[in-house]
Amino acid sequence: MPTTEMIVCTTCRPPGASRELPAHGLTLFEAVQDALLAREGDGAQPLDLQLRGLACMSGCSRACTVALQAPGKFTYYFGDLVADAETAEQLIACAQLYGASGDGSLARNARPERLQSGMLARLPPVGAGPA
Repeated sequence: MPTTEMIVCTTCRPPGASRELPAHGLTLFEAVQDALLAREGDGAQPLDLQLRGLACMSGCSRACTVALQAPGKFTYYFGDLVADAETAEQLIACAQLYGASGDGSLARNARPERLQSGMLARLPPVGAGPA
């Protein structure tokens, strides 16, 4: 079972976005999914990453939102993401950095450009003691 999980809110819509169009969050989820499938098709080494869509992550005012989590690691929750292929690639790159980190720590300047801002939360690992 993969240790890193990327959760993409599939119902995210920026303020004022039409409800008649597909949700931006679903568009981002599909872009990440497509990028992962393209990697597999190119023969790239499989990533230790599980992608999951979730209807509403309660970041509505900061759409689009994505979380990275893994057992024993900090959880990161990002918002204000653009729903496009470039963001999808940067999310995958960030997930790789996250997976390689022992405790899940991601220095701001080490993260891909689109993930250097828009952090909504950094939560400690479940059961972690005081800092």
